[in-house]
Amino acid sequence: MKTLNWYVTRGFLGTFLMAIGILTFAMAGVQVIKILSVISTSVSFMTFCRYTWYVLPWALTFTVPWAVMAAVMLVFGRLSADSEITAMRACGVSILQIVSPIMLITVLLTLLCLYLQVEVGPPLLGKARDLTKNAELSELKNPSALFEPGKRNELKNCVCYVDDREGSNRLKGIQLYVLSEKDHGDDGSSQRIKQDISAKSGEVTIDKEKKELVVTLYDCMIDNRDADVGEGVQRMYAEKLEFNFDFGKEANASKLWVKPKYMRLAELMGMIRMTKALPKYNDTTELEVEMNQRIAFALAPIAFLLLGLPLAIRTSRRETSIGLFFSVILAGLFFLAIILCESFCSYPRMYPQYLLWLPNIIYQIAGAVMTYRISQR
Repeated sequence: MKTLNWYVTRGFLGTFLMAIGILTFAMAGVQVIKILSVISTSVSFMTFCRYTWYVLPWALTFTVPWAVMAAVMLVFGRLSADSEITAMRACGVSILQIVSPIMLITVLLTLLCLYLQVEVGPPLLGKARDLTKNAELSELKNPSALFEPGKRNELKNCVCYVDDREGSNRLKGIQLYVLSEKDHGDDGSSQRIKQDISAKSGEVTIDKEKKELVVTLYDCMIDNRDADVGEGVQRMYAEKLEFNFDFGKEANASKLWVKPKYMRLAELMGMIRMTKALPKYNDTTELEVEMNQRIAFALAPIAFLLLGLPLAIRTSRRETSIGLFFSVILAGLFFLAIILCESFCSYPRMYPQYLLWLPNIIYQIAGAVMTYRISQR
């Protein structure tokens, strides 16, 4: 039995390593093109290597499940086509015994994907973004594009919401929360709201010499919530307010804004708690979608194994092209379905944070049922 398990495992590992090498090179290459397009005239070899290293964990979260699917389809398709699985079963070896080493490897790969998704990948992807941020801001001709209407926009110790953009640098309907410095912890849970500022309009400009992002607010109503002002809320009016945010040297030590997709899981959960405590714009659907999406992606190797195994045995094709075709179609449909469910984050009543679990559930249930039927033959 050990010889048989090693025979199947060796074929799987060889195909898996070849597939993950090709897929990761392709996906990481797409991201590397971005930095080359932004600073192609001055990019150094070390910057190129750093950027590639930063995007590698992100690429692996997609290519590891995909490589599992490709390896399963190719290896077990060939074993079935050569009647080796039939011979194994004729000797009293069940399907579960044949695939048990592959299941163990897949569980370990799933744990790796989970670690990359919740701990390593997001902050490294943020660092990759930082390598091009200064160059992008310096050449930015449409500063208002940095602020997404109706979405949470993170600035240094500030949370900003805008209703709409007007032209290249004008904002309309602004809600700005000025937060206190973090007293302890890194998840933002210790921060409190110092000022609640509502402005009818605003203007965003870039000072290239000082390397500053300048946000100017007009017709502002300010609610001071700082503990230093005493009991209650102190309200005042200001015709004009100006906020300056460095994106030069200081940006390396403290980011101007951190998108949820660049946060670790603990930081993301802290932001969810803090957002729920805001008096306005306390909808956490988008944040919960990001959190659930990461875990759903991480569990993809198990779903791909369960569905790919019975399909490979049933197709029983020796040709490599058939296995690759099925793996591309099945992996593409899975990732597309999750991304489609994620697009519903603007519709909280549809509960997209739970809806995006459907691809995993469908693949795993369908695969388990098909595997059971094959094992009963």
